[in-house]
Amino acid sequence: MGTLVVTEAELRTCLHIDNRSLDAVEQAFAWIAEGRVSMPPVMHIDVDADSAVDTKGAFVEGMDHLAVKIATGFFRNPQIGLPSCSSIIVLMNAQTGAFECVFLDNGFLMDLRTGLAGAVAAKHLAPQSVKTVGVIGTGVQARYQIESLALVRNFEELLVFGRNASSVSTYCAEMSERLGVPVKPCPSVEELVKTAQIVVTTTPATDPVIMPDWLHKDLHITAMGSDLPGKQELHSDVLLRADAVVCDVIDQCAIGGELQHVTAGQVDALELGSIIAGTQSVSRQPGAITVCDLTGTGAQDTAIAIDAFARIKAAGLGSIIGL
Repeated sequence: MGTLVVTEAELRTCLHIDNRSLDAVEQAFAWIAEGRVSMPPVMHIDVDADSAVDTKGAFVEGMDHLAVKIATGFFRNPQIGLPSCSSIIVLMNAQTGAFECVFLDNGFLMDLRTGLAGAVAAKHLAPQSVKTVGVIGTGVQARYQIESLALVRNFEELLVFGRNASSVSTYCAEMSERLGVPVKPCPSVEELVKTAQIVVTTTPATDPVIMPDWLHKDLHITAMGSDLPGKQELHSDVLLRADAVVCDVIDQCAIGGELQHVTAGQVDALELGSIIAGTQSVSRQPGAITVCDLTGTGAQDTAIAIDAFARIKAAGLGSIIGL
């Protein structure tokens, strides 16, 4: 019996930002709320000040497979022409433990499921009527988040703020073509937040980039950059002023997400999976401000890996190696 090995190029031929992938990631949140997930805390290994390795995984009761992901973040890599982040995912048979598939995806599956998670958040929390979306950052997630968002919300324009003018210019040209709407640089984060109805933060910031005085009626913020202790994109008062704060996993967000910067009990946070599963609800009143704090879960990795495995097999892709 061998193991199927799949490359990034093969994955990209059959796995896309589409409603099937969106449904898979949305289901992962519901699995957590339903109590079906065995998911240990993230194993984080510091290599140096700019380099680390994270391991996430989850088993979902009733599923035939489980997945474990190893992800790297080596943020000096761009100086030598290499990407900052990468990952591989191993898919195992839930009955035998056999390694059925190894995805050599170079972070593609991680990027895809992370972007789709932001879209799931917007689907359940953002205003229905959206004219302007704003994104802070110009990297990989600034692309995946907004392309995924377009699955669940129509919008007329996209504003982008980034610190590098060249990167902003490239982003605007690329994303306007992909989205078919105007994509414009914004001179400040403040102006971006005050103008947009949906704001997505995609930075590795350790100091707040969004201030509470910039908040306005009918605003949704998805904050996905903070996923480790010490990271922060939102001033803590943003959470205190929001009408609803929703997390992927509350305990995880309290360690590495935006929730770590408020005192326990200050914010009555909900979990996104509970809203999807229908055990809790957010009634979005006119003028409401909502925030979703996303740190990424092993359940999402398992969900996207199972979907990818099915698509790869249907397409007859991958190579079998013996173990």
